[in-house]
Amino acid sequence: MTASHTAEDLGPGTLRRVTRNLMPLFCLMYLIAYIDRQNVSYAKLEMVGALGLSEAAYGLGASLFFLGYFLFEAPSNLILARVGARVWFTRIMGTWGLVTIALGFTQNPAMFYILRFLLGVTEAGFFPGVLYVLTLWYPHTHRARMVGAFMIASAVANAVGSLIGGALLDLDGLMGLAGWQWVFIATGLPAVLLAPYVLWKLPSGPESAKFLNDAQRGWLAETLRTEPKQEAEGSPWKALTDPRVLMLAGLYIGLPLGAYGLSYWLPTIVKGFGASNVENGFINVIPWILVGLALWWVPRHAAKHGANRWHIAGPVLIGAATLVLSVIVPGNAAKFAFLCIAAAAIFSGQPVFWSVPQRILTGAHAAAGIAAINSVGNLGGFIAQNAVPAIYDATGSQLAPMLFLAACLVASGLGFLALVPRLMPRGPH
Repeated sequence: MTASHTAEDLGPGTLRRVTRNLMPLFCLMYLIAYIDRQNVSYAKLEMVGALGLSEAAYGLGASLFFLGYFLFEAPSNLILARVGARVWFTRIMGTWGLVTIALGFTQNPAMFYILRFLLGVTEAGFFPGVLYVLTLWYPHTHRARMVGAFMIASAVANAVGSLIGGALLDLDGLMGLAGWQWVFIATGLPAVLLAPYVLWKLPSGPESAKFLNDAQRGWLAETLRTEPKQEAEGSPWKALTDPRVLMLAGLYIGLPLGAYGLSYWLPTIVKGFGASNVENGFINVIPWILVGLALWWVPRHAAKHGANRWHIAGPVLIGAATLVLSVIVPGNAAKFAFLCIAAAAIFSGQPVFWSVPQRILTGAHAAAGIAAINSVGNLGGFIAQNAVPAIYDATGSQLAPMLFLAACLVASGLGFLALVPRLMPRGPH
């Protein structure tokens, strides 16, 4: 092999090695995290009656996760930037697994509220932490695809959670525990068991990665160093008051609102169709297969044709339209089909969205800014988990709340169309 060929192959070879060594572990961690986040939607099917919770009280407890997440996400990411991914991700995994297991021994509504809040506190910083860590390993042209690949784990998690959630409920009575208790215990254990492996396997950064040689580390450092930087270094807390960060956070809030409002309540909607616990689990695999395919395709289409605002706003608006259709079309099969399309659309625009703050912020600013956008945006989950059951209690309809979610998505979609070009004069437009 000639020297020129060696130089030409250095970049792609480096990125392939990074992807091979990091992305499977990140995806596995996110899969477990997302199952532990969503397991409450299946536990709910029996937990509400066992603890005497109303739909609104359940919604409040489920939503407190996002409040804990909101309060501790930015500090968590700043600690990550200081101590490194290896140590901090290990801490996050171990503690969120323990809290998830503790949820299996919930005795009353107050305990449920406290533990859901603590789950948000302990997991805070993981998702935006990975987004920040990707800026240390990948040039910006590769990040949307990597975020898409990473987020596919959430679709797989929902599919796996759907399969095991219904089955775990049927373990009711095993070892004297209710089915809803097994949902929490069985899904919390993998996080605890994986934490030591993360401590052993994950490097803190490229400079300590044993799977890269000196030439590869040098190429990666030089490539990232020469990328355009639009944010000057300074106090990382400055990013929290950056108008662009605040604007992106406000725009983003509709996506988690729609995503969590739909995903938390899909099992309840399907149960309303007359499905058993196991049937419910199998049926709910379908939308998450479509979500995974959409998360794979949209970032690649954006990379091939040039990412623009329509790669973010288009899926969001499609999601809003199909949520409305799921309310007005007759027949359970048609309703469910539109809900499946809505789920795929709502999730698929997010990888391209996250490429925007990854380009305009760098260093500790990226850690703080990405966390701020995600934490404020994820208040959409808090809103959804309170608004959706309140609407359900007021109307008695399991699908009527989808109109509220659709309206929020339309507002975000139109905001992306209008404001993204101003945030990224050389990027999406």
